[in-house]
Amino acid sequence: MLRLLTAVPLIFLTNPALARDAGQADPMPPVQSQAAAQTAAPVQPPVWPMDGSDLPVDPAYRFGVLDNGLRYIIRPNGTPAAQGMVQFWIEGGSIDETEAERGYAHFVEHMAFNGSTRVPEGEMIHLLERQGLAFGADTNASTSFDTTLYKLDLPRNDPALLDTALMLMREVASELLFDPAAVEREKGVVLSEMRVRDSYAMDNTVERMKFLFPTALFPDRLPIGKAETLQAATAESLRALWQRLYRPGNSALIVVGDYDPDVVEAAIRAHFSSWQAPPALPPVSEGPIDVDLAGKTDIFLHPALSERITITRHGEWIGEPDTVAYRQRNVRRQIGYGIINRRFQSMAREEDPPFRGAGLGSSEAFQIGRSTNLVIDAGEGEWKRGLAAAQAEYRRALAFGFTEAEVAEQLANLRSALENNVAGADTRGNASFITGALTLLEDGQIPTTPASGLARFEDHVPLITPQSVLESLQEELIPLDNPLIRFEGRTAPEGGADALRAAWNAGMDIQPTRGDRAETAEFAYSDFGPAGTVVSDQVDPRYGIRKLVFANGLMLNIKRTNLQRGRVGVELNVDGGQMLNTREKPLATAMAGVLPMGGLGRHSNDELQSVLAGRTVGFNFETDERSFRLAAQTTPRDLLLQLQLLTAGLTDPGYRPQGEAQYRRNIRNVFARRTATPDNALSASLGEIVSDGDPRFTRPEAEAYLALDFEQLRDTISDRLDHGALELALVGDLDEEAAIAAVASTLGALPTREASFRPYSENRERSFTADRSVRTLYHDGTAQQALLRMSWPTTDDTDLRTMVTLNLLERIVRLELTAKLREELGQTYSPSVSSSQSSTYRGYGLFTIAAAVDVSQVAAAREAMLETIGATLAGPLDDDLLLRARAPLLERYDSALKSNGGWMNLTRRAQSRPEIVDRFTQARDILAGLTLEDVKTVAARFLDTQNQLEVDVLPRGMASSAAE
Repeated sequence: MLRLLTAVPLIFLTNPALARDAGQADPMPPVQSQAAAQTAAPVQPPVWPMDGSDLPVDPAYRFGVLDNGLRYIIRPNGTPAAQGMVQFWIEGGSIDETEAERGYAHFVEHMAFNGSTRVPEGEMIHLLERQGLAFGADTNASTSFDTTLYKLDLPRNDPALLDTALMLMREVASELLFDPAAVEREKGVVLSEMRVRDSYAMDNTVERMKFLFPTALFPDRLPIGKAETLQAATAESLRALWQRLYRPGNSALIVVGDYDPDVVEAAIRAHFSSWQAPPALPPVSEGPIDVDLAGKTDIFLHPALSERITITRHGEWIGEPDTVAYRQRNVRRQIGYGIINRRFQSMAREEDPPFRGAGLGSSEAFQIGRSTNLVIDAGEGEWKRGLAAAQAEYRRALAFGFTEAEVAEQLANLRSALENNVAGADTRGNASFITGALTLLEDGQIPTTPASGLARFEDHVPLITPQSVLESLQEELIPLDNPLIRFEGRTAPEGGADALRAAWNAGMDIQPTRGDRAETAEFAYSDFGPAGTVVSDQVDPRYGIRKLVFANGLMLNIKRTNLQRGRVGVELNVDGGQMLNTREKPLATAMAGVLPMGGLGRHSNDELQSVLAGRTVGFNFETDERSFRLAAQTTPRDLLLQLQLLTAGLTDPGYRPQGEAQYRRNIRNVFARRTATPDNALSASLGEIVSDGDPRFTRPEAEAYLALDFEQLRDTISDRLDHGALELALVGDLDEEAAIAAVASTLGALPTREASFRPYSENRERSFTADRSVRTLYHDGTAQQALLRMSWPTTDDTDLRTMVTLNLLERIVRLELTAKLREELGQTYSPSVSSSQSSTYRGYGLFTIAAAVDVSQVAAAREAMLETIGATLAGPLDDDLLLRARAPLLERYDSALKSNGGWMNLTRRAQSRPEIVDRFTQARDILAGLTLEDVKTVAARFLDTQNQLEVDVLPRGMASSAAE
């Protein structure tokens, strides 16, 4: 796997130092590494960043360096209980390649799973599967410009499994074999991954980097490499790069989980102290960046791209150690960016918005420079209006600064996040501490405790004023004078590059004016009538789920946990959902998901954001097969407000035209991408093929969606919102009696509802086509890309044993198909297998296999896929295959209730669908007792290699060839 990180983020970043204090990972961290010209002299041993900082490091971390230079970071943690994570980090990636080695760092990552001194080719994955780790989900690796990372998520914290994980990482470090035959087989897999990633989005990203950073090295060192260099790769050339990059002084080992740190440290020393290699070489510079680059304009067109204008200027990299003062400056800068982007958000929510969205931000490009970007996502053909509006607001902010109210809103949100982190400090997941270790290694950001972060914030608050925020922002922000301008979209702007430049220059000639900022109102929904009364109160003795019924019919399910301190999951299911979509009105609920964009009757969506600043609440509206789902994550402090918000959303949705405007602007973009990739083309037509054109599962043309409005949606869903059955689930760190009282005053206070969810018997039929002829679809992506999909009808989920057996069969077929298509033939990067049995549509289920392959390999892939299914039917299947398939599934059951999300799966419909709890109770034992014969019997029942539905997705150019 590879990661393509660019220095031009499309969603502007929270500042890394601010994110560190808030206990959050950067949503898209900038690509960074030490930037120094490579020389022959070795670098000095690493120094931990906290050695020169006044920030208090989290004392639970343990940091160390072996005599050979390998760093290690250990962080004991008990959430989830009895689990762990091991990651092996190399400070080296595609930027370290020569011109002839492009793609080799990623290729080496692939070879780490293909044979070493102690582990034969193919056995590393098998060994882990036997221990319950699923390849991809629990066993993974990634390569970026400047780092390579190997990751193992361990389902148990027993010392033997940890020892195995460390042994495997040690094999990766210095014992890989690079067998020539294995290299040739893996070459096809790497090239397949390149082919899958070759898309209009990738082309756009690469072209953008080359335009904005024409003098830098990194745009020419994409981790995926080049086909010609990958084809030329040999065991010797890959080994040479591996030996150059994989050195103790260039590496670190991270272990987080439910472990004794002394035991972990001893195990690391036992495995890695003997690793001897030359000193690490200095890292290669990713640059240079021309900070004087200005005045250039670029246009990039593709039929699938929505309209975007990017305004950019570069500046020098500001290298500062991570200190208290540094973080304070960044907090003020982040507040400034947050206010400006909040203004843009308000503009995008207007009834006739000037753009779909806009953002201003600055980010570092490695340690070679920084960039300030103003990005505007415009409606089709509306770039000039969007650019003018965003430019004017950007200039207004810098000319006149911010208001006290705007600063207060940002401070409230930040304080809330910090307080929530303190409340949940003792139950943070392993991944948060892995992030802390990686940001320390890569960005020099020191992991501190949530409590110290909140204390620093409160000490800093008196210094955070509109003036100090503006001054700190201006210290970092690069003025957008004579900027680089880049346009991307489907249609070139009238007048081309000259028109883009002229529009920007005209905007700069306009004198900024002050704007008015609306006062923040109070939340208008707190009284829903007399509190409801509970008429039934029971506890499921198996799992402790408390089930209550209110006099108005509301069903309430509560599960108190201590898995995440200070967190409460809330989910409200309302009768209806996709059952309201009929053959006559198949798009009846298509707009339901955008209902929150219309806000509430007494608050617009934009006003709600200000009214609820500093509170951990959410309002969304999803359409499931049999219900509408309103879900959110909140805190014990905000639970009452969250319930008030959901009750208001149920009883007084806004249906404002602002929501319709945003919806319609997005529809054209969705349809522009309809056939842009093989996956998109398949998704657009598959429902119609499988269902023989049933309009409920067929995607119509864009005009049908554009003809929808909120008035039609109101007519469809208002009865269900007013009268439909309600089931509310609360899971997490809560006081049960306080929660019940909060529910009683909100949802429990509503007028009487229907007591149960409707059966919708007339709408629960779904067919699978009897026409099994091969269907061919065409995509408009790369000419080498093809996609094969085969599916068989199975059954619904009524019979639990059959469903569990199909799930095990899915896992077995995935292992076999991966071995055949990926490992043996090298035809595809990641074949997929899925088994789904409907709980809604009677008798309906699917078993599906699919693979993305080169267009020249379609026939061979088809033969291999059918051969794999045939072998599963004919056997013999071996016990080791059964073990490797079953162990990760068993671990999944064992870990299911170690998270609030797992408990929510049991709790959400505990009254209306009690069979979910019953089935979970039985499923693991059924899985553990299944035999190979059980699997073969189910396979023979459903998988007939003469009766599959095959859908082939081929390049558009082949359509004309077929016609001829």
